Amino acid sequence: MNGLTIVVLSIAVLGGGYLFYGRWLAKKWGIDPAARTPAYAHEDGEDYIPTPKSVVFAHQFSTIAGAGPVTGPIIAAMFGWLPALLWILVGGVFFGAVQDFGSLYASVKSEGKSIGLIIEQYIGKTGKRLFLIFCWVFSLLVIAAFGDMVASTFNAAAAGSLSLTSPVTVGETTAPGAAAGSISLFYILGAVLFGLFMKYAKPKPAVMFFAGLAAFVAIMAAGMALPVYLNKMQWLLVVFAYIFFAAVVPMWILMQPRDYLSSFLLIFMIAGGVLGIFMTRPNMNLPAFTSFNVNGKMLFPMLFVTIACGAVSGFHSLVSSGTSSKQVRNEKDMVGIGYGAMMVESLLAVVALVVAGAAAKGGKLPDGTPFQIFSAGVAGFFEKFGMPVYAAKCSMTMCVSALCLTTLDSVARIGRMSMQELLYGEDGKAHSPAAKFLTNKYVSTVVTLLFGFLLSLGGYNNIWSLFGSANQLLAALVLIALAVFLKTTGRSGWMLYVPMTFMLGVTMTALVMAVWNIFIKLGHGQFVFLTDGLQLIVASLLMALAVMVAYHCLRKLAEKPAPAKLGKAV
Repeated sequence: MNGLTIVVLSIAVLGGGYLFYGRWLAKKWGIDPAARTPAYAHEDGEDYIPTPKSVVFAHQFSTIAGAGPVTGPIIAAMFGWLPALLWILVGGVFFGAVQDFGSLYASVKSEGKSIGLIIEQYIGKTGKRLFLIFCWVFSLLVIAAFGDMVASTFNAAAAGSLSLTSPVTVGETTAPGAAAGSISLFYILGAVLFGLFMKYAKPKPAVMFFAGLAAFVAIMAAGMALPVYLNKMQWLLVVFAYIFFAAVVPMWILMQPRDYLSSFLLIFMIAGGVLGIFMTRPNMNLPAFTSFNVNGKMLFPMLFVTIACGAVSGFHSLVSSGTSSKQVRNEKDMVGIGYGAMMVESLLAVVALVVAGAAAKGGKLPDGTPFQIFSAGVAGFFEKFGMPVYAAKCSMTMCVSALCLTTLDSVARIGRMSMQELLYGEDGKAHSPAAKFLTNKYVSTVVTLLFGFLLSLGGYNNIWSLFGSANQLLAALVLIALAVFLKTTGRSGWMLYVPMTFMLGVTMTALVMAVWNIFIKLGHGQFVFLTDGLQLIVASLLMALAVMVAYHCLRKLAEKPAPAKLGKAV
């Protein structure tokens, strides 16, 4: 099948999902443009900041568009491109975007509270504690996996070292990775300066757009001209120092402007992929369907765990309710931010699938990681547009690493907030000396990043499958919690019942299979404690937490309808 046909049909489906289903949900649940949002009610200049819709959208999209929408679809193509495409479209419209918008909606309607605190309000304290423990453990997996990916990408210690593109070597160094690392450093400096510009100049949207575009071009040019050559461990330390800084400073100083500038990079990448497909009209050189069992991996549940961010991702709910909800200045912006950002990410997943299918030969994908395959394909499109080879490779290396970096800085903040919320008392404050110490934003950030750093030393390959299962399990729990919120506040939540049941079944099946495989390795004498032992402990903990959270939520959902709770929560 022609890749252009797939992209055109996907744009129609995703656009229709936003225009019809997204807006229908908003109408069904109720949007009040005159309501005072948490950004105004609790404005503090740090997390609660009334922000233009375009900036909040950029933050939401840049944060949720992690490694998943590129990695997942390409790996899942082992079952054929058709099952992957169908799950991206169906999952994106009816699962992922509903969860993202629902989480944003519930948080804005609940004074900007995170999903964990919403669970406490509508389900109980035990459910909240269990959910926050789950979120904190999950944040460690994200930090470890994406931190290792970024450090590996920027690693330029020697030719042949891990890089996300085909290496262009200069002496014994790998240039695209070094240039991408340099661009990232300039991005941090540029983001701080741009944040000061946004804060004090208060530019109009058009002025901010062109200023951001100019900053984007300057940062890219400077990074390519002045590459930084560090090894993987050095970059790992730099990355963790950056995400510590990003997690503790006010949103407007770094995260908001960085996400806004990064949105230029990510949209540039998506537009390049879409335009390249329109110009070249590549054929899908992969079979539409291969088998229900590929190399011992069953289509159910592996397809639905492998393709996460492009279809549905529990991490998105933490972003929607943890950071984005505190910036929304008008409720009417929520559909575009919550539902719309997910539709764009699903389009990125489709583009990644088509690029990989076009690069395949003889029904098989080329050698290399999913990032390498995607980067090489889109860089090839850029070269056809007249961009120099080196610039194309540097740009794509930075694009794919930006997917991870914009997730890392937010998840570090979310992990810190989950730890703080877990230790706070009923009044939202710490009381004992130990709690006061551990909930200090610097201490809680250091503790979170320390555990994430230790996990990252094992490499992302050892935790990626566990991250995928935990991510989808989180989505199931959030969907159940949102169903309780909607029912308790007198709103209709039946549209969540199928997604939450399906995702709970998928993820519990995947985790049980993962634990079983570890026991098989133990029986064959192939058990490695550092990797298999850690995965067994974390997988068992996640399953236990998930069962307990689901029990508390479902018990509440099964209760007789209560009168609608109006007021602050509505």
